[in-house]
Amino acid sequence: MKTAFSSRDVVGLTGITPRQLQWWDEQGIVVPARAGHRRLYSMGDLTEVAVICELLRRGFSLQRVRKVVRFLQREFGKRLAETVGGTSEYHLLTDGSSLYLETSARQIVDILKNARQPMLAICLTDTVRQVRAVIRSGKKGSASAPAMSRPLRKMKKAS
Repeated sequence: MKTAFSSRDVVGLTGITPRQLQWWDEQGIVVPARAGHRRLYSMGDLTEVAVICELLRRGFSLQRVRKVVRFLQREFGKRLAETVGGTSEYHLLTDGSSLYLETSARQIVDILKNARQPMLAICLTDTVRQVRAVIRSGKKGSASAPAMSRPLRKMKKAS
């Protein structure tokens, strides 16, 4: 599987705009490696972009997304991609003020039962799996669930 992705690859896979991707780099939200003036995104970077796109699509503000990313890094001491890329199912739940990251179905049900207002639940692990599946398969339109603002697309092969 490919380990470094250009900005064009990331844009093609996630549907994010090139300017948005550049701005996220400038703001320190997702900071790729550099090769001269080119940005090179790792699989972890790509995964973070995909998860952030999913959160934005679900109505999170960019400020709220930053809080989620910082929360995950603080709680787990790892990057977002490392946290949700393992074998457990990670579900992010929020009522707008509190954040919960759960792996246990029982805990998720308890949170939902005891919530005093509507909760938004997102399976972060599904987004990570979808990105990886599209990259592995190399098939155009292979992502069946619309997890991003636009479906994941096949990355063009570098010549």
